[in-house]
Formats: sequence, C-alpha cells, structure tokens
Amino acid sequence: MQERYWQAIVANDATYDGTFYYAVATTGIFCRPSCKSRVPKREHVRIFRNRQAAMSENFRPCKRCRPDGIRLPDEEWVAQMKDHIEENFAEPLTLATLAEHFYASTYHLQRTFKRIAGVTPLMYLQEVRLAAAKKLLSTTDMAVQEIGARVGMANAAHFATLFLKRTGLTPTEFRQGLVH
Repeated sequence: MQERYWQAIVANDATYDGTFYYAVATTGIFCRPSCKSRVPKREHVRIFRNRQAAMSENFRPCKRCRPDGIRLPDEEWVAQMKDHIEENFAEPLTLATLAEHFYASTYHLQRTFKRIAGVTPLMYLQEVRLAAAKKLLSTTDMAVQEIGARVGMANAAHFATLFLKRTGLTPTEFRQGLVH
C-alpha cells in the first residue's frame, strides 16, 4: 500500500474520497478514506480503486460512511439520529457534532430532522435530557446541580432555567411536588 493512501486513511482525508476505497480484512467492510471509524491495523487494510472491486471481493459497504453511495430513507436516518441522541445525551452534543457523525451538512441535518421529527435536534436533545433529569429527581436525592451535570447540562443556572421553561416548575419544586 502506498504511504499516501495510509496517511489519507489515518487523517480521514476527504480529498481522497472517490480516488480509492479501503477494506479491512478482519471486518469484511470497506470505507471511504474520510470515514471516521477507528483506524484499522495497517496489515489488515486492502486498497481498491472503486467500490465495485471491493464488493466483488465480498467486502460490505460501511454503514457509517456509506461508500456505496446509498442513502438511508430520511425516516430511518432520523431514527438513527434519535437513537444516537438518546444514547449520548450526557455528552456535549451539538448540531455540528451530529452533522459530522452522520455525514451531512448542519443545514441538511437540521432541516431533515425537523421535517421528520417535528422538532429540531436541539429541542429533541433537551427533551431527552429533561426526561432523564425528571427520572433522577424522582428516584434519587442527588443535588440539582449534580443532576444537571449528569444529564449533560453542567451550568446549573441554565439547567434550572430550561427546566422551569419546559415544565413550569423549578427542579426543586418538581421534586417537592412528588413528595406531597
């Protein structure tokens, strides 16, 4: 394998997309050079000039970078984004990180998500975080600030303000309402 191909794989260099594809013998999957998946061991990598050559040797296209060019239906794509948000809500998720993870522009991701889900990705993320916060408020005696941090909102004031705006109660009032 030429060194420039290996460096393109390691650097996730999108300028090489379409120039070559790489397959990993141990996984049976082939990717674009820009794929953000974990860097494989060099000795397991095979280089192909085109998708057809990789598929003819029984390598499957990566579901992450879609080197076969086949896009998911928008509903399925948004369902995958929702799953990702639900699994990673405590992480610092932004529209930009979602767009990078799902290989889309921020504009296209935002527009498609809102059209399918009826809310923006940020609104959905906030709903998931608030649901998790409500669960923690009702099942633990953790401090409100700790709960905010646990659900991905380290700024306690922002957490309390958003909670009040969405529920009509402060986190403390919500917890007290459960006791009565």
